[in-house]
Amino acid sequence: MPASRSPWRSLRYRSMRWWSVANFVSNAGTWMQLTVQNLLVLQITGSAAATGLSMSVQAAPALLISVLGGAAVDRWPRKLTAAVSQAVLGAIAFTTAVLVALDLIDMTSLMVLAALTGVVATVDNPACALLGNDLVPAEDVPSAIGVGALVHQAGRLVGAALAGVAVGFLGTSAAYFGNGLSFLFVASVIPFLRPAAGAVRQDAPAPEDTGPDLTVREGLAYFVRRPRLVALAGVTGISSMFGRNYGLTLAVLVTGPLAGGAGSFGTVSTVLAVGGILGAVLGARLRRPSVRLVGVLASAGALLQVVAGLSPSLAVLIALVLPMAVVESVSDTVGTAVLQTDPPPHLRGRVLGVWGSIGTVWGLGGPPALGLLMELAGPRGALVTGGLLIAGAIGAGSLLRRRRDPVPVVLREEEHDAPGRPALSPAA
Repeated sequence: MPASRSPWRSLRYRSMRWWSVANFVSNAGTWMQLTVQNLLVLQITGSAAATGLSMSVQAAPALLISVLGGAAVDRWPRKLTAAVSQAVLGAIAFTTAVLVALDLIDMTSLMVLAALTGVVATVDNPACALLGNDLVPAEDVPSAIGVGALVHQAGRLVGAALAGVAVGFLGTSAAYFGNGLSFLFVASVIPFLRPAAGAVRQDAPAPEDTGPDLTVREGLAYFVRRPRLVALAGVTGISSMFGRNYGLTLAVLVTGPLAGGAGSFGTVSTVLAVGGILGAVLGARLRRPSVRLVGVLASAGALLQVVAGLSPSLAVLIALVLPMAVVESVSDTVGTAVLQTDPPPHLRGRVLGVWGSIGTVWGLGGPPALGLLMELAGPRGALVTGGLLIAGAIGAGSLLRRRRDPVPVVLREEEHDAPGRPALSPAA
């Protein structure tokens, strides 16, 4: 009987179904809080720059200590780590809710709470990501990741909608209370999760993995010495720097050269969201993800970006946006599957920690770099130049890899060769 390629195959397992429900609730609560938090900062300071600062403060710990968080995930039992981190995040959300309700919140306390959230997230993010994968067999991990991407998108939409309802009827603090409850719901579900037959279990840490530095160096060494992970980092990095930020580049293109308004960009954003959902479904069908596939998809997305930059009308752009979003979403699913399944189980937390730090650099550096490129070349030039840079870099990397790979030489056996005598080979 052929193996299933259904994108929903991971949901055959009861624990995965419960985990997906918990993640939906958690994502809805998180996006409800994030939506309200931006409004709260504006109310306190009246400054848009302060809103960006609060987001940077929450992201900064991922840049600095993600490797330590990943090491902790490898050292401690996964379920316990995820449950405790969710409970702590819930406590932070409840604390913020009380301060907001009593009108005691100010910018300093909000920044401190945002920083604490970021610190806990360096442990919570890899713990929850790997816990979901621990529930299904290895061949179903792409499905679990694809389902997780769909849950994330659905939770984001629901959370943004609930934020407006919560603030309108119950006040700003209600969003923080709701997020706190969502964390507690996840923490209460985790103890009842059971891995399916064939799932990869977390290995116990080796004796040398208990040093005071939590073996961060071992995770870094593994990442650096693994060519496919370095290649994945390179492909994802250049794509993040010169592509992907379509909320920025397409907004300027639509409202500038294409003479569209906010409604037109809203249509483009909707198509991007639909494409992301379709891409997650397609990515979940995969059984054997590879870095080569990530490179092919990133190159295809870059070429689509080039064509999009040359779009003569809004209708043409919308027709291109859908495949762009699909390709990006599939690429993300494939890359995540590689990242979470390539390392041995006892190193996966540390590898995700390294990736968290790298990804934060891209997240913080990408928009300013792309903004500078748009200032120099305009929105069309930024899309075209960025797409060509991405495709060119990936193509050059592929050619370089082929040149470095040894080519086996097969010598024909001549009639005068002695039977059973090994052919001579050149010295390496």
